[in-house]
Parts: sequence; structure tokens; C-alpha cells
Amino acid sequence: RPIVLEKSSYMGGIARTVNYKGNRIDIGGHRFFSKSERVMEWWLKMLPLEGPEANPDQTDAVMLARRRRSRIYFLRRFFEYPIRLSWDTIRKLGLRRTARIALSYGRAALFPIRPERSLEDFFINRFGRELYETFFRDYTAKVWGVPCHRISAEWGAQRVKGLSILEALRHLARQAVRRKEDLAQKDVETSLIARFLYPKYGPGQMWEEVARRVKQLGGEVLTGWEVQRLHASGNRITALSAVHAESGEIKRFEGDLFFSSMAVRDLVRGLEADVPEEVRRISEGLIYRDFLTVGLLLNRLKAQENGRPVPDNWIYIQEPEVQVGRLQIFNNWSPYLVADPSKVWIGLEYFCFQGDRLWNMPDQELVQLGIRELERIGLIDAAEVVDSTVIRMEKTYPAYFGAYSQFDRLREYLDQFENLYLVGRNGMHRYNNQDHSMLAAMVAVDNILAGVTSKANLWAVNTEEEYHEEK
Repeated sequence: RPIVLEKSSYMGGIARTVNYKGNRIDIGGHRFFSKSERVMEWWLKMLPLEGPEANPDQTDAVMLARRRRSRIYFLRRFFEYPIRLSWDTIRKLGLRRTARIALSYGRAALFPIRPERSLEDFFINRFGRELYETFFRDYTAKVWGVPCHRISAEWGAQRVKGLSILEALRHLARQAVRRKEDLAQKDVETSLIARFLYPKYGPGQMWEEVARRVKQLGGEVLTGWEVQRLHASGNRITALSAVHAESGEIKRFEGDLFFSSMAVRDLVRGLEADVPEEVRRISEGLIYRDFLTVGLLLNRLKAQENGRPVPDNWIYIQEPEVQVGRLQIFNNWSPYLVADPSKVWIGLEYFCFQGDRLWNMPDQELVQLGIRELERIGLIDAAEVVDSTVIRMEKTYPAYFGAYSQFDRLREYLDQFENLYLVGRNGMHRYNNQDHSMLAAMVAVDNILAGVTSKANLWAVNTEEEYHEEK
């Protein structure tokens, strides 16, 4: 039987839902979308799609079908995200800047940077230097805390994949001729999808339902247990030791198979084996970017369209004079996330490193910072704020700098443990979406059932534009 050890007291990791006085926060925003039919079908087995037999007004166990709307806020104006070369964009940027963008893109298309080493190279090759410096350079530095030329180009391949100006134009052409919108959207670049699934009460609802079913089928889900030691014999893990956060009790758990989603750095620290010094050095050099959300409950959002709050799920804040990186409007993800439908419930997202000035700032100071910044750029009026909260989340983003360039050596060593499978964003030190994390875990189980000992296909998930099992 499976035993799940969860360090925190809740389900879902960064895909959890935080409930603050009946107002729910989705940490970072989680669209339920995948080009993998296997993942989409699995989600809908857990929570059925809304319809005559699953009415969200009458039942809680339901998936909503939502329209995606994300925009960039720059120069105190809204731009489509990803950026599109439309007349509206040209009007807002001005003819002179638009001409520079066009010329810069042409130059990049004719003379691409080779080899493509950094994230800066990746963006310039796909968008041109002018568009990169306008919309990508400063925002990406805000997210990661380092300039783009210090980040591996692999991050772009992981997160942006086939997106470019050319792909955006192709997408517009396909939209013009598409008659019926397919929820699967298999011919659409992931960053351009128009619709997605979303649990009625946010992503945490999905993983709470999964935990309930695991227990119903005889498995154990134990919260508040932090794994401290992994005991090995030869090339197998034999057991692990964990401590309970509240009682301090230390318990040994033996097993035949071990799936780890804990941060690789913590895994190596706790591994009781003859770990080569090189492997330990690489693991200690892995870097993680941390995250905090300031939740604000408003009587009214100043940013309006047609007399209503703007319809965006996310707004990417490109204004350089503020630290806030992204804004979520939770009402637009699911109206059921908000206790009082007359209020507007928003989340201000800040990127930081654990222990830095922003992370250590007292909650009330963070709230005041968020209010000042949004008021400064014209999105809210401070007088409309009626309540607030702060949520910190460590190790949200595994970084593609630091010792990451040597990660293959670390992976090679850990893969030698035949019954240890690394899964999840931090478990694989990959900036995966939740469907990619699920696919890697599914492939691991497929391998076990089929007697496949190589783990290469786990690491192949999300390395190409289309997922391997669909080719």
C-alpha cells in the first residue's frame, strides 16, 4: 500500500489553495490544461466537467471551463499576453518603437545568435533585441533576481518552447479560420491557449480529492512529516526517517519503491550513502527562487472595462518602478473563490529569495508596500482595501543558474538508485507545469509495471514541444 509523507499540513504543495476567511488564494495561478489526453482524462475522473450532471451551483466536486485572459501592464496600458502585433499594440507602443521592433526582429531572424547559451540569446532570437528589451528583460530579472544573460537558455525551452513572433502570427491566422474551439487545443502553443479547466475551489481542491481517494483505497496520507534521512544499501533505498513537526516524533518508514518530490538539494543532504564529493558540491550549488503573495480584498478595482473589473486571470506588471511582478484577480479564475461576490479579491505576487529583505519584511509592511505600488501605477485606490493577508512559499522556482549547468552529473548519480524515482518540480529541479510533473510520475509507474529499469523517458517529458506519448 502507498504511504505519502507530506512535510506541510496541507495537500498540493505550491498547487494548494489557501482559505482566508472564505476567500481562497491560488498560489501562482494553476491552469488545468494539458496536451496529454491521459492527464486531461485523469483530471476529469477526479472532478467532472461542469454541465447538466455537475452544476457548480449545486455541487462542489466539479471542474469549471474557463476562458483565459492574461495581459501585460506597461506604460499604464494593457497589452495582450503574449504580445501580438496588432493595430492596438502599434497604437499603444507608437510607430517609432514598433518600427524598431520590426527591424530588430528581422535582424534576429537573418542573423540569429549561435550558439544559444543564455536566456537573453533565446529571447533575442525569437523576438528581436528591441522587443526583448521592452517586454522580457526587466520582467524576467524581476522574477529570477538575476539578469537574463546569467540564466540558461534551457529555461526558455522549458517554459516558452515554440513561442515567437512568427508563432503568434500563425496563431492569429488559425484563430481566424477555426470555427469551433476545442478544449484540448492541441495545435496551439501552450502559452497561447484560450480555455482551461479549473476546480471550483482552486487547485488545492483537486489534490484534496486525490488524497481522499488514496485513503479510501487503503493508502496512507500523513501530513506534518518531514523526511530527514534516506537509508541506502548498495544501489537501493531501503527506508527513510521522518520527524513530525508538532510532536517531534522520529519514525522509520520501510518500502520497496520511493518517489521523491522534495528538493534535490535536501534529498542529497539526507542521503545516507557514500555520496561523491562532486555530487554534494553540485547539489549545494542548486538555487531556488521563493515567492510571496499579498492578498487584498477590495470594495472596487480601479482598473475597469465597461463598468466592470478587468476580466484578466493574470496581469504581468512590467512597470519598472514597482517590485510587484504579477497580479491575480481570483474572481476571474472562479467566482467561488470569493466569499462576497460584491468584493474583488486579488493577489499581488512578489519574487524573492528566502531570507532577503522582501522575504523578512513584516506582513503589515508587505501589505502597505503592495497597496502603495498598485495605487502608484493606477490599478487600485488605497481607500477601497478592506482586508489583507500574506502568504510565503519557499522553493517555488528551481533556478536555471548556479550549479544547474552540472545537474546532469547529479541526475546520473541519483538515477543509479534503482528504486528511487525523482518526480515533481523540485524533485527533478525543473520548472515544470503540474501536467508535466504528473506525466513524469505516470511514466515512472509505467516503467515499474513494464520492468523498464532506465529512467531516461522520465527526463524526456516536456523536453519537446509535443509530449512523447502523443507522437
